[in-house]
Amino acid sequence: MGQEDGKKWVAAAHSQPTIPKSDRLLAQAPVAATPIAFVRAIALAYAQRGLSPAKALAQAQIAPELLECDGARITAWQMERISEAAMRELDDEALGWFSRRLPWGSYGMLARASNGAASLDVALRRWCRHHGLLTDDITLALHTDGAVATLGITENGRESGRGIPAALREFCLVSVLRNIHGLACWTIDSRIPLLGAQFAYAAPPHADTYSVLFPGPVAFDAERTALHFDARYLALPLRRDEAALCQMLQHALPLTVRQYRRDRLLVQRVRQLLGAPAPLPSPISAAPAGQPAAPMPAPLPMHSAESLAELLHISPRTLHRQLKEEGATLQALKDEVRRARALELLHRSRRPIKQVAAAAGFANEKSFIRAFRAWTGQSPAEFRRRGERGGG
Repeated sequence: MGQEDGKKWVAAAHSQPTIPKSDRLLAQAPVAATPIAFVRAIALAYAQRGLSPAKALAQAQIAPELLECDGARITAWQMERISEAAMRELDDEALGWFSRRLPWGSYGMLARASNGAASLDVALRRWCRHHGLLTDDITLALHTDGAVATLGITENGRESGRGIPAALREFCLVSVLRNIHGLACWTIDSRIPLLGAQFAYAAPPHADTYSVLFPGPVAFDAERTALHFDARYLALPLRRDEAALCQMLQHALPLTVRQYRRDRLLVQRVRQLLGAPAPLPSPISAAPAGQPAAPMPAPLPMHSAESLAELLHISPRTLHRQLKEEGATLQALKDEVRRARALELLHRSRRPIKQVAAAAGFANEKSFIRAFRAWTGQSPAEFRRRGERGGG
């Protein structure tokens, strides 16, 4: 299963609002990537009610004997069909996870309650709060710690033997996280890259699937289940009106979350990576005679498209395309960051031009002077002299 460009879909999320075909990237070809363990969980939901999953399996074209094959995988289409059939037949969008059923339309109600919010932050907090009205078996919560936002799940009643049935636990927690993450992306019409995902259970045999379901660092045996992402996405406004919501809710169950082409914070994130890890010492100045010199600021990292793409969990091709969609280029962002670093050092220090060039990410002084002239029409030395005279 390829991960490049978000062009391929992988099933393993369930009971999520459907993304209209006009808004999504379709798979180039069916890929069997969803572990059979999730189908077994659906079959168990039927067993809890004393019913047979035979009809749902037939609608999804899944042979019953496939449930006995530990390494079997099914396609996104098959997972979608069996999930929808089961949710309708059992009238339970939670598919047996919770102590009471979530009738068909429950998650649509949450989407409606959240969609009128002014920002993603407010929308997600509403979703978490209102989810507690549907069930008290889990508690969803959004927290921020500096630049990192965390969507966490607290499982209630596990110590007393209540809560999510053990055989459905993985299926439930994966689905709930994929559900809320997918809706969040849809509401702001933007990819929300994950800084990490953690799960409060041991790595399953199909752990390789998680790198596709939750691109980014994945950890198991964590204290609790949670997603982490850049908190700046919380400030983005919702971009879906009532008509878009109604259209989306006509399709009850997308089984995959689209990897959005657009990332509305990509330019900021690239700029941040290009400028890290070298915050300017403050102040930067020449040391008085007899005192040690101020430490030289670390040079800007010499990032390539490949190294940036790896940090962003996308391909270099996707990086260039998404920047273009946002009206930017990687070279222009590099120049912007280098220029800002050079101007800061020239204004606030007496560092030799050679050291300024190195701190601004240039391999040599000559190339720095040439670039600086293109940016300002002056040499670095001329720029510094004018600043000292108060002329700019």
